[in-house]
Amino acid sequence: MVELLTRNWWLVALRGALAVIFGIVTLAWPGMTLLALIFLWGFYALVDGVSSIALGAAVRGHRWSNVLIGVVGVLAGLVAIMLPGETAVVLLVIIAVWAIVAGVVQVIAGIALRRTMAHAWFLIVTGALTFILGVVLLLNPGAGALALLTTIGVFALIWGVSLILMAFRLRGLRDSVVQGAA
Repeated sequence: MVELLTRNWWLVALRGALAVIFGIVTLAWPGMTLLALIFLWGFYALVDGVSSIALGAAVRGHRWSNVLIGVVGVLAGLVAIMLPGETAVVLLVIIAVWAIVAGVVQVIAGIALRRTMAHAWFLIVTGALTFILGVVLLLNPGAGALALLTTIGVFALIWGVSLILMAFRLRGLRDSVVQGAA
């Protein structure tokens, strides 16, 4: 599995870059309307979900974690884009559930990888941050759209940087993993 992850490190980096871009755009326009946030987040979740499914298709072993995260992301993104009015009411719950499921799956995958890959803690940290975001959003629904926007933007930046760091670690491991497999 580590060999396949190292060969496809760029998919992890792509997911991280998308998260960073999403975070920057979200923080740059704090006065954005809730409808714009729904479409922005829906597009991000859709693209992130497709990227995660592609990574799951490319990786053997623990592919279920990437595919599950991807399917949840694609479904959440499609609901947000296709039903923006209704989504405004339940956006917080959709994002929170997505974050909790994705966080748990990432932590489990990170724990499974820690014996076969150094620095698997990047994935564990990413998963823990994702899970914490989901719980915070469920516990504080009255925080307001601007607070939600800021929280999501900061989270996306941290998550994206974590994924990019993990991707470059995977890229660095590429040669040593290939040599070890031979």
